[in-house]
This record gives sequence, C-alpha cells and structure tokens, in this order.
Amino acid sequence: MDLGTLRTFKPASFEDAADGYRAAGEMAGKAKDSVDIRIASGIRARLDGEAATAALAELKELAENFHYAQTECALVSTALNGFAHDMAAAKRKLEAAEADARAAGCTVHPDGSVGYPAGGQEVDGKVPEGGTVRGSGGPTSPLADALYRQAANAHPNPNYGKALEFANRVADAVKEAADADAKWAPKLRALKADDDLTVSDRDWTDAQSDTSGVHDAGKGYLDSLPHPPKDGSPKDNAAWWDGLTPEERTAWLSLEPAAVGRLDGLPSAVRDDANRVVFDERYAQYRLELASIPKPPANEWTWIVAGRYPAKVHTDEWMEWHRQYGDRYEQLTKSLKGMDRIQQRFDQTGKQGLPEAYLLGFSPDGNGRAIIANGNPDTAAHQAVYVPGTTARLESIGGDIDRMVRVWRTAQDEADGKAVSTITWLGYDAPQDIVKDAPFRHYADDGAPALNRFLDGLETSHAGDSGTHRTVIGHSYGTTLVGSAADHGTLNADDVITVGSPGVTVATAEELDVPRGHVWNQEADGDVVPDIGRWGHGGNRWRHYAVVPSDASFGANQMATDTEGHSGYWDEGSESLVNQALVVAGRYDKVQLD
Repeated sequence: MDLGTLRTFKPASFEDAADGYRAAGEMAGKAKDSVDIRIASGIRARLDGEAATAALAELKELAENFHYAQTECALVSTALNGFAHDMAAAKRKLEAAEADARAAGCTVHPDGSVGYPAGGQEVDGKVPEGGTVRGSGGPTSPLADALYRQAANAHPNPNYGKALEFANRVADAVKEAADADAKWAPKLRALKADDDLTVSDRDWTDAQSDTSGVHDAGKGYLDSLPHPPKDGSPKDNAAWWDGLTPEERTAWLSLEPAAVGRLDGLPSAVRDDANRVVFDERYAQYRLELASIPKPPANEWTWIVAGRYPAKVHTDEWMEWHRQYGDRYEQLTKSLKGMDRIQQRFDQTGKQGLPEAYLLGFSPDGNGRAIIANGNPDTAAHQAVYVPGTTARLESIGGDIDRMVRVWRTAQDEADGKAVSTITWLGYDAPQDIVKDAPFRHYADDGAPALNRFLDGLETSHAGDSGTHRTVIGHSYGTTLVGSAADHGTLNADDVITVGSPGVTVATAEELDVPRGHVWNQEADGDVVPDIGRWGHGGNRWRHYAVVPSDASFGANQMATDTEGHSGYWDEGSESLVNQALVVAGRYDKVQLD
C-alpha cells in the first residue's frame, strides 16, 4: 500500500460490493426458506414413500447449501464493510494531513515527502531556504515524535518542523492503510467454499473459524456500530434493532449471532436466523469432535475375586480411556442427542400440517439451553409457553418438544382458524436430581427473571395491534419457576396451567399475576409429586403447612385428568391434553373440570 493507492482508494466501491454480497445472502436465505417451508413441507404434507423420502433428502441438502451461502455471504459483506471502514479512516487522516499542509504552504509529493517554503528570521542576510522532508514513522512512532520536537525547536526555518509533522502524519496514514490491507487480505481470501455441492461438517466449522477471523479483524468496525443496550429490556432491544441499517444488522448477525439470538424483544424470525447459524456450527463442531475421540473399549467390564466372592469391575483399558476422554465423550454424546431431536423437529415441518419451527434460543454449554416454537409467535393469536421441570436439559429436549407439538395440533383444531404457537422454553438451569436438587427453590428464583424477560419479549415482538392470548404451562418443578416469576416480577400472561405441581412459591391462585379464574391445574392419579410438595417441597414458603395448586384452598380451576403418573399429561388423545389445549385456544367453556 503506497500513497498513490491510498489517495485513489474509494471506500464506496467496497461498500457497494458489500451490498451485493448482502443481497446475495438475503436471496440465499429466502431460497432456503422456500425450500424448507414451501417445497419440503408440501411434500411431507401430501406425499409418502421412497420417492418422497429421497426427494426430501435432496431438498434438505439443497436448503443447507443455501443456508451456508447465506452465512458466508453475510461474512463477506461484513468483511468488505470492515475493510472499507478501516481504509476510510486511514484516508481521512491522509486527507486531513494534506489539507493542513496546503494551508501551511507545504506540498505533499507522490512519494510521501513534504516540501516546505523558505521562512523564518534572516541569517547572514538570508531567509532560511525551503526544502523537502520525509516522514520517519508517523506521529504514533516515539522516534518520529522526538525528531519532530527536536526539529521544531532547532531548525531556523519554522516551516521545516511543520513539514516534518505533515510528513509523519502522511506516513502514519499510509502505514495504517497498509496494516489494514495486510490484516484483511487473508481474512477475505479465507472466505471461500470447497469446490463441490456438499456442505459438510468441516465446512460449518470453517464458517465458525471465518466468523472468528472476521470478528477479530473487524473489532474497530463493530465498535463503531450502535451496540445493543446493556441489560436492556425487550423494548430497549427492539428499539436498538429497529434503529439499525441493513448493513449494521448484517454485521451483528454475522459476527455476533449468539448475542443477537439471545435478545428478547427482537422479531422471532431474526432470532431464528441467528440461532440457526449457532446451531449448525456447534452441531458440526460436536460431531467432528466426537468422531475424533477413540471409541470406548469393548471390554468395559471384568471379574475379580475379592475375598470369597467375585466382583465386577471396569477393565484397566476402559479406566484409562475414561480418564482421558470419558467426561467429554459423555458431554458430546448427550448434547448431540438433543441437537438431533431439534433437527428432527426442523425436518417435520409440514407433516400433518405442522408449522415451521423457530429456534428462539440455543446453547449446548453446560446442561444446555433450547427454546423452540411451533409456528411464528409474532403472528399467532394464541401463544403457549411450556416450562419443563426437574432433569430437563438439552439431552432430553425431544420429549418436551413432542409435548408442545401435541398441544399445538390439539389447540389449533380448537382455535377457530386463528394461528397458534406453542413454545418449549428450556431457558434455565433446571434441577437435575429429584432428591438433592428439586427440594430447593433457588433454581426457580435464578431462572425466573429469564422467563419474565422472555414473556415480555413475546409481547414486544408480536406484530399488529390486536395482541395475543398467552398461556404459560409449567410441569413439575417448572411450575415452581412460574410461581417465582409471578412472585418476583410481572408474569406477562393471560392464563397459567400448572401440571403435576409440587408448589409454586405462593399460597393462592390470585398471586400468580393473571386474571381471577385463569389459573388451571392438573393432578393425575398416581402422580406423587404434588404429595411431595405437601410434605414441604422447597417451592413452598409456608412453614406451618405446604400448599400446592391441587389443593382446594389454592383456588385453581381443577381440570379433569384421565392420565396416570407424572409424565402422561400429554398422552395423545387424552382428556388431559385436550383440556390444556382448550385453555391455550381460549375455549374456556369447553374445559372439563373435576
């Protein structure tokens, strides 16, 4: 990078190219949605058999190609804008230095040297002559700064010091441009795909690496953009997003998809786009990492004689494998089980009328997070948010997704043609042990603010002026969290359904922050959890006796329940399921009560 190149550099040319890549990415995203939502879902709805299965496999690969192209084009667009931003900053410094030089009567030459005129007091009857100086590293260089001060103080021609300052500023601008060019060139070269039509796990992990590279190089560019409000409310988040330009939205989605996907209040389609990138990249990463770990030894167990009796113990080979790989192997295996089930839900769109899924939250870290909606909550007349209980984690998310699919199908049939969206909300660290963890309410208190923000976000992102009817469904310890959310904040809901509840942290239905008569409860025969609550579950704060929603004194509507045990409330065709769906659809007149 030299002075002439920087002088003629046109940031607008790269910004125009960035706009082109952004447009290409948007087209790829629309093509992906068309394949997924219209074509593939149409086949699932109407066709069956080997031909349909084969066509769906090809369409799934095509949709993934479009999604990968969408992701990479967004990165290219952001990288080009980042490069243009850095180069424009360097060019502004150059132009300011040249303007100041002209104003002082100096001339910046094509090689970066600066000519200065004669000036100063006469010496031996002569005005000190003018000349030419060359920069020595720019104002950011300690050596250049020291030379400038020395020259300004010692040279008889004051224009010499001025010229040297201008020359150093020119040199600094050229160096900044050269550094930007050197920084961005490898990042842009890396943004290319394999020469084939298959998007592999390796391609997605490369995309993850590309994101990291562009993020590092584009820190200055990203810092220059409006940032999301720190600890902002859903309304604050929505206002921030609404105020961004298309270029700025692309930058945030491409460089910080996880951060964007977590922001309550943003449109569901935006959160889904962001979280799908995170999902696909981590899904690929985990599969590759698991494949790289040696499989556990086949001879896991052996027998030894301990005293008079034989004992079954792990082999030395298995113990060594477990010491090196066991924990990570288990984490990856469990996380992938949950990701497989989420992907399975994506692949079911259209089957028996099932609407598109929206991934409103996702993280495989720790026990995992996953928020999956059936249908777009932003356009639904009826929303249901389901909070699972003890042992809920990413690994077991499939069962929770299935429950909300069944609620959606049943509620949609009862909604008089209005759209329904049912949401599985695993947005907290659920207790993982019934004995050691579930008796304590701090899991609920810790997770309650996140549920409140999510519900407020649904209110914020809902389109239109008609509003929506929102039901919160809690199961088991999930009811304790729902109660804590109402106890410590505003529960933005119209109805609450508690299912198999051990206690909700409050003593009466009126304290659950919904209109009187809009708290509903189910307790099945053989479900021991409500009894555990009556014995003093941590979700109840009453010292003299424990109150659960199944008790008459609590004041909930006791819905008829024909299932058995703690997990059967969503059995296909059951009265228990139908009653929940009727509340979700607002058909209170049809709900059967005990």
